[in-house]
Amino acid sequence: MIHSDILRPVVALIAWTLVMLIWAIATRLPAMRGAGIDMGTLVGTTASHADRGLPAGVQWKAHNYNHLTEQPTLFYAVALVLAMIGQGDGVNAWIAWAYVALRIVHSLWQATVNRVRVRFWLFGLSTFTLAALTLHAAMAVFGLH
Repeated sequence: MIHSDILRPVVALIAWTLVMLIWAIATRLPAMRGAGIDMGTLVGTTASHADRGLPAGVQWKAHNYNHLTEQPTLFYAVALVLAMIGQGDGVNAWIAWAYVALRIVHSLWQATVNRVRVRFWLFGLSTFTLAALTLHAAMAVFGLH
């Protein structure tokens, strides 16, 4: 059995992703009804169709949910590698929590205010923490000290 502190932020980010999914659905379905969109008649639509038919503020939540299914997959992978090789505690767990905190702030910002400059910096900082975790994992796996 693997016990590693880094698994906590992994589970926290998964839970946050589900929160964003619920938020996206909770705002999108009423907006669709308000726009007269009948899901029963939709066939083969794409996200760009929703972007054209729904208010931007509604779509921001869905966009963020999609973002949480992209780059964080790398976070999950590197965190699991670190946990499996016994390097998921201490500084790596703290960096993982920083990644999760930055992604949550990024989500809240994108879902509400969505000013791109701030969103870019939040994404950049979270990417930096992901790169740090990847470097630590690479050093451990390839025996580089």
